[in-house]
Amino acid sequence: MAEIQHNRSPDRKSQREQIREITDRLEEGIRELYDSDRYKDYLTCMSKFHNYSLNNTILIAMQRPDATLVAGYRAWQKDHGRTVRKGERGIKILAPCKYKVEVENEMEDEDPAVIERLSFRIVHVFDLSQTEGKELPDIGVNELTGDVKDYRKLFNALVSICPVPMQFEDIQGGAKGYYNDAEKRIAIKGGMSQAQTIKTMIHEMSHQHLHSKEALDPDHPIDRRTKEVEAESIAYTVCSRYGLDTSDYSFGYVAGWSSGRETRELKNSLERIRTAADEMITGIDQQVEKQLKREQSRHEQER
Repeated sequence: MAEIQHNRSPDRKSQREQIREITDRLEEGIRELYDSDRYKDYLTCMSKFHNYSLNNTILIAMQRPDATLVAGYRAWQKDHGRTVRKGERGIKILAPCKYKVEVENEMEDEDPAVIERLSFRIVHVFDLSQTEGKELPDIGVNELTGDVKDYRKLFNALVSICPVPMQFEDIQGGAKGYYNDAEKRIAIKGGMSQAQTIKTMIHEMSHQHLHSKEALDPDHPIDRRTKEVEAESIAYTVCSRYGLDTSDYSFGYVAGWSSGRETRELKNSLERIRTAADEMITGIDQQVEKQLKREQSRHEQER
């Protein structure tokens, strides 16, 4: 079937040009993320917007790296009781939209068929700092940092969502943990600080999730350095989500790792990192909520 050509308005052309400009910036942005200290800032941004697409996460990080919570102009008013301050500049992201196209039917005397296609349009979102109005409740994840009780909640949540056994061991040498793919288990070095323990657990769970024999594509092998970059990036992202201070870790080695690699390969790694971090954060949140409900139920029964 041949597509029937329709005249496009000047606005439509302008929209297409803007989208092309944004996608070009995305490709440049991917390389900039790896080739500078901005990678760490990007992972922090991704921890806040883990359920956004890879492209939109990058766009938010590029335009407003200090963003904490974003929503559309009307969403701020309707859902949060806040308004965007006059003169604030929106953050451009891409939103999918469906449209219908008439195509000629190959059979004569048949009416044109109508098919649905997917395209993207530019929409603007605004950060919390660009709005004013009703105070927002504190985000619950911040309560997970600090004392031993909160550490135990996060620890238990990780154990609950981990699909393989996890145990403490007296690991010799510099290793803080490892994932044994042959035995399908994770070992964590005992005696470490709470922050280091949590980060190591997430790091090794990331290896299990992304780099086990079942998860890897034999036609597209991943070298050991890439595996470490991905696992450490996921660990940093998830820890940042829950307010854990992991600033003692440097991502300077990422620039050397990315050198000479194709943009597609870099983007594929970012997508694996984003997806795994999103799944882990979602799972942790669900488990912590279950723990809180059990505690609340127990307290009510004790009254």
